[in-house]
Amino acid sequence: MQEQYFSDQLPATVSDLRTLHFTERGIQFIAQLSPKVFSATRLDLGTRQLLSQAPPLAAHGRFLDLGCGWGPIGLAMAKEAPKAQVWAIDVNSRALDLAQRNARLNDCTNLRVLTAEDALREVESEDLRFDVIWSNPPIRIGKAALHELLLTWLSRLSDEGVAYLVVQRHLGADSLIDWLNTQGFTATKLASKKGFRIIEVRLASSHC
Repeated sequence: MQEQYFSDQLPATVSDLRTLHFTERGIQFIAQLSPKVFSATRLDLGTRQLLSQAPPLAAHGRFLDLGCGWGPIGLAMAKEAPKAQVWAIDVNSRALDLAQRNARLNDCTNLRVLTAEDALREVESEDLRFDVIWSNPPIRIGKAALHELLLTWLSRLSDEGVAYLVVQRHLGADSLIDWLNTQGFTATKLASKKGFRIIEVRLASSHC
């Protein structure tokens, strides 16, 4: 998992690619997957739970798929809200290449695929905020790296913005909720299904 998340993998070759058809949120998708990215052969169960439980999106806004992998969350956001601006970010070059391919395959012209570094530079220079963040965060990168990742991006929520994270219960979902509530956020359990928690996160100040 750490190698998949942090390594700068070369883009997949044609022989690496496999095609996946899947349906989420009532929408049919086609995607290309390859080895050396998270969930390299299928749509993983955690992402499926997030997509099944997250509330409907507003028609407009700026949305973020944090840690996009090959792109299923960003694709779902872009198709459900075609007038919204959707960003999909990751640190793995192969994942980003696949996400870009899949955006084209599904005609998601409102989906931007960026490296996390480039995205953060643009966000900070323009003081941009996100109305919605969805993420299946890379829990296994370690607590310190995970906390840094979440603090960096959840702090970019708009005043009325909301994030939904999916985390396995036995990998510390409940302790993550407790920690987020000490870091300037209001975090609650939205749903629990098949061993996963769907965590809702808002800026604490938005409830004052």
